[in-house]
Amino acid sequence: MPDAASAAPPSLPARGTLLGFDFGLARIGVASGELETSQASALATLHEESNDARFKAIAGLIAEWRPVALVVGIPTHLDGAEHELTARCRRFANQLHGRFGLPVFATDERLSSRAAEAELSRAGLKGWHQRKAVLDAAAARIILQTFLDAHRHEHSRC
Repeated sequence: MPDAASAAPPSLPARGTLLGFDFGLARIGVASGELETSQASALATLHEESNDARFKAIAGLIAEWRPVALVVGIPTHLDGAEHELTARCRRFANQLHGRFGLPVFATDERLSSRAAEAELSRAGLKGWHQRKAVLDAAAARIILQTFLDAHRHEHSRC
């Protein structure tokens, strides 16, 4: 899987929808974004417990949004060392590719949840329960926006 650093492979078109994922053991945040506008939006938080139910929900989103590629945030520590969820996130990315046959890009998600938390707090969601309901989708939006920004930057240098 390509990294965000090589975010402009020939297989990524100039236009199309991307779905971004913030994988977690309890929840998966999902965002949508457009290559043409380079804008990402929070979409949903999946709360399904079983893998089958999770992938069925993802299949529904893929059928609805018809993305040209998927983006998965890969957590690492601030120093770049692997996080306890790094391998699980890479496995999730591989499963997405295997099940749906779409290109899957891995991108650094360091501090995305913390940034999402601050963003939601600034937006007026002061209580933890209010923020928790949308935190994973907001983190997925930040992950996808980071990827889109890197893609736009790489694309403009060509």
